[in-house]
Amino acid sequence: MGGVYLILGCAALFACAFVFYGGYLSRRFGIRPEAPTPAHSLRDGIDYVPARREVLLGHHFASIAGAGPIVGPVLGALFGWVPALLWIVLGGIFIGAVHDFSALVASIRHQGRSIGEVIEQHVGRRGKILFLAFSWSTLVLVVAVFAKIVAQTFAANPGVATTSIFFMPLAVAFGLCNYRTRLPLAATTTVGVALLFAAIPAGALLPIQTSADAWIAILFLYCGLASVLPVWILLQPRDYLNSFLLYALLVGGLVGLLFFKPSLHLAPFASFHTELGPLFPILFVTVACGAISGFHSLVASGTTAKQLNRETDARFVGFGAMLIESLLAVLALVAAAYLTPHQYQDLKAAGGPIHIFSHGIGSFIATLGIPAATARNFAALAVSAFALTTLDTATRLARFAFQELVGTGAPTKTRSFLTHRYTATVLTLAACVVLVTSGGTERVWPLFGSANQLLAALALLAVSVWLARKAERNFFVKYPMLFMYAVSLSALGIQAWQNFRQGHMLLSGLACVLFALALFLAWEARKALEKNQLTSLPEVP
Repeated sequence: MGGVYLILGCAALFACAFVFYGGYLSRRFGIRPEAPTPAHSLRDGIDYVPARREVLLGHHFASIAGAGPIVGPVLGALFGWVPALLWIVLGGIFIGAVHDFSALVASIRHQGRSIGEVIEQHVGRRGKILFLAFSWSTLVLVVAVFAKIVAQTFAANPGVATTSIFFMPLAVAFGLCNYRTRLPLAATTTVGVALLFAAIPAGALLPIQTSADAWIAILFLYCGLASVLPVWILLQPRDYLNSFLLYALLVGGLVGLLFFKPSLHLAPFASFHTELGPLFPILFVTVACGAISGFHSLVASGTTAKQLNRETDARFVGFGAMLIESLLAVLALVAAAYLTPHQYQDLKAAGGPIHIFSHGIGSFIATLGIPAATARNFAALAVSAFALTTLDTATRLARFAFQELVGTGAPTKTRSFLTHRYTATVLTLAACVVLVTSGGTERVWPLFGSANQLLAALALLAVSVWLARKAERNFFVKYPMLFMYAVSLSALGIQAWQNFRQGHMLLSGLACVLFALALFLAWEARKALEKNQLTSLPEVP
């Protein structure tokens, strides 16, 4: 099968899904254009700031689309491109987009608070504390690991580092122009994007060379600023402008693919069991962000819900961004599947999944008259830029989770101090420093895929209970939740046993703790629903 037909077919399916299934979900949720959103009712100029939907889409997409939709499909191709494709398309439409959209709607209906707050209100306080503790721990892991990845990339590619630094003052200037002047968004975007792309060759001319350890310190300083500064002055505009890098990469790769017309040489189905493990459940935790990712619910209910201008923007931002990411995942899958098995293994050994992606996209874009080496470098820069957007957004989300967690459990005298955004940021980054300097992140990383999908299951659980307690039909979130529970619990069980047999007792214990957490929250949710049924029985026809 040709890659062109595959891409065009998937793009058509995603467009139809946005119009029809997205519209159906909007009616189910009772989306109303006149309904006030938290960005207006709780506006504080720091976290709660209404944003135009195009800007918010850029921020949201840049935050959720890190390296995940690239790495996952490239590795998932080891099982064969057909099972990976089916999971991306069906999972992206009926599970991932539903997860992101529903998490965003649930958050704006709860004053822009996190999924943890939704769990507290509809499941119980114990469920909220455990969810927030798990979320904060996962986000700390994300920040620590991505800081190390970005720092190593900057140390190896000084020009990329300089370009990324140039993006910072450009983002601040863009934010000031949009929120402190009456300049039209189209004009500021045109100038901002032009300067963004001009920064790429400028960075190559002025490379900043320093060690990875020095970059880690600089990155943590940047993350601290991005966490505490008003969202409109740095985080939102940087993500919005950076989204054009990925849009350019996506469009360039798609147009180049139409001219390249690649055939798919990897096997449609390779084996049920590969070096990654069994197809079920490992494929479904390996290909995460392109199909469904629990991190998305933290973004949707963390920063995005606090900036949503109108309820009707929720489908455009939440549902739409996930489908764009799924299309990117299909492109990454094609970039891997057009290689022969020998080429795939050689590139994987030389530089990993991102190297495979950059090689494939570079080959596609080269058909447009751009040198292949330049195209591959641009692909690598875009991926690095989005790893950085994940890094700063995850820091802010971890700060939110920490504030909510200690605000629930801390004594009254210390609560105001611990919940201050500066204190929460410093303590969060201190935990990240401990992880980075301990060298333990690589050993914990294999559990991240399962933990990420467990977050998705828990978010869907929270929305399912919320709808059930309102006596609303919830099958469109309940069945995806049950499937993700089966996936994440199966994966955690396998990893707990494998680590136990290999003598990695810490990792085995961590997998068991996550397994128990999932079961505990499911039990608490069941009790809440049973109680609700008893109290509301006379009123239900």
